[in-house]
Amino acid sequence: MRYVLRRLLLLPVPLLLVTAFVFVVLRLTGDPVAIYLGIEATPEQEAMLREQLHLDKSIPVQFGYFLVDLLHGNFGTSLQFHTDAMQVVLGRLGATVELLVSALAIAVVLGVLAGVACAVWKDRLPDFALSTLAVVGQSMPSFWLGILLIQFFALHLGWLPTSGRGDWSHRVLPTLTLAVFLLPNFILVMRVATLEMMREPFVTTARARGASATRALWRHVLPNSINPVISLIGVQLGRLVGGSVVTESVFAWPGVGRLMVSAIFQRDVPIVIAGVLVIALTIVVASLLVDIAQAAIDPRIRQR
Repeated sequence: MRYVLRRLLLLPVPLLLVTAFVFVVLRLTGDPVAIYLGIEATPEQEAMLREQLHLDKSIPVQFGYFLVDLLHGNFGTSLQFHTDAMQVVLGRLGATVELLVSALAIAVVLGVLAGVACAVWKDRLPDFALSTLAVVGQSMPSFWLGILLIQFFALHLGWLPTSGRGDWSHRVLPTLTLAVFLLPNFILVMRVATLEMMREPFVTTARARGASATRALWRHVLPNSINPVISLIGVQLGRLVGGSVVTESVFAWPGVGRLMVSAIFQRDVPIVIAGVLVIALTIVVASLLVDIAQAAIDPRIRQR
């Protein structure tokens, strides 16, 4: 509990940094009054809106009002949808979480199995083939892979739909694209961790006491090799969210990433603010859960 409390006390720090970054970027991209009112606004309208947005105050005071509005859930009204920006973002969050969770689960399961196979058959054909695929996968842009999958499975074979969100068939191609985007790192990390653990003295002792190679692998090597994979999940969360933005755009998946891309082109500032903070909060909470899982598996982490 002390470890969890320490992590919870640090939780607001990255959120505050992200909030400050968003505030600075918004001030650098142009005058918010011009964005909201356009070029046909009268000086009286501009002055009134500038006072409502507290833009007539100093920068530190503006940031204070900005934080207070965010704490009260006041993200403004979307310029595209003419409704509360946070409601629009939360309405798209379910689609993004569905895509991220399914892709991450596939990448972790296949990555662990492939990494163990590479370690067991080290320097043999399975190791060479899987390691080569992992290196090739790391070099492959996700948008290019998504286009290839659409071309082959949707247009050429006609098995799956090209875009949108509906039944399970709509989830196959975007989930596969995002999973392949993450899979190579899990394969390589699991391969190295398994090889290192197979050389540990306690594994040699277990084999000397009569444990079969399979039993030593699943009872001794694998439980102690999984911790680096859990650490990698925490590291890959930001990359996963970034990949989801590209994947959602390619497959017209109605998630937060595609919504934010549209909001940036439309200069819909409230949607951008709400989307960035929701994504940041999601990453921070997921990282906290990963840290707690690591502490539950490895007692040494709880002593830090």
